[in-house]
Amino acid sequence: MKPECTRVMDALGGPLPPELASHAATCEDCRALLEGFGALEPLSRTPPAGPPAPSSPQAALQELAAHPQATPWWRELLVLLAVFTAVMAGGLFFLGRNGLVNNTASPATLVGLGLLILALVGGGAFLAVAPARRVPAWGVLSAGAAAVVLFQVLGGSGYAGLRSFASGVMGCMVTEVVLTVPPLVAALVLLCRSVFQPLRALAAGLAAAGVGLFVLHLHCADGSAAHLALGHVAPWLLLSGVTLLLRARLPSRSYAP
Repeated sequence: MKPECTRVMDALGGPLPPELASHAATCEDCRALLEGFGALEPLSRTPPAGPPAPSSPQAALQELAAHPQATPWWRELLVLLAVFTAVMAGGLFFLGRNGLVNNTASPATLVGLGLLILALVGGGAFLAVAPARRVPAWGVLSAGAAAVVLFQVLGGSGYAGLRSFASGVMGCMVTEVVLTVPPLVAALVLLCRSVFQPLRALAAGLAAAGVGLFVLHLHCADGSAAHLALGHVAPWLLLSGVTLLLRARLPSRSYAP
């Protein structure tokens, strides 16, 4: 390649000086280069295909209105809490026909543990649907669940119910499962609207099953540690694990975080 060829390449896109034009007329490489560049140049000047940009604020607003907008996450939280509250109220009403509170534990234990369960239900619902940047570490959820287990088992009245041990445990287990199904379904529907995250699924399971746990906390008169561990805490933890497994198998309708 001659020095003039390099100068021709540098001058592409504009008129060639007379000395370079005379060189290009006698150089096969430069003629091929100029012919190829001339064939590509019209394409580079063609405007890109697509709809024109909005030319006014009104057109921009119309364009934005034509596209779906993301639902605020707190609306899903309100829906979930509404379902939890409705099922909780229905369970207390149905089971409390002969007395709303049958738990014979001390008032401090009754109120304190009840508030702790409610806090876990609300906090679990928050963790299930809140944006990822608002979700704290696993330690917060684990500490809350451990506190509920500890106070539930050790904070009982110690009074054994009139029914047999197996009958009492089975009755509470069935009640907790029945009360958990509607909140669990609602939680799974909302969870499938985003990408699967184990923390969200586990938090939703603890919250949904916590609805039945709270109702049993007030209604159940059996305060023995064995009954509370097998009839109240074990189903609660098991249903939380089931929620995690179900969500892992269900398809996600969106892969937003």
